[in-house]
Amino acid sequence: QVQLVESGGGLVQAGGSLTLSCSASGGTFSSYVMGWFRQRPGEDRALVASINWNGDNTNYQRSVRGRFNISRDNPSRTVHLQMNSLKPEDTAVYYCAAAASVTYFPVVVASKYEFWGRGTQVTVSS
Repeated sequence: QVQLVESGGGLVQAGGSLTLSCSASGGTFSSYVMGWFRQRPGEDRALVASINWNGDNTNYQRSVRGRFNISRDNPSRTVHLQMNSLKPEDTAVYYCAAAASVTYFPVVVASKYEFWGRGTQVTVSS
């Protein structure tokens, strides 16, 4: 069983930066596509960024391109989301997710990710 634990959320002013981290235990981390999703109140979870198995391919939601950067380190079983130039509309609960059964990339549909963390709150004040 794969367990994912997010960290790094918090309160930041608009224009500031935060880095989220996700630590994985169990399973074969390097065989998973990893993604960061976010969920605003009243909305469905939406993919923010994803990264392929060896980290040489990434995919971003249009609203965060150029501001967010996803990376992974397979030996330490971690994935990071560097968030810059944060906006109030980035406020959400951010979730780390792993897709273990896919053979293609990008993976944009939440239902394709079998494992999820509990989420970390990011609040951007104006």
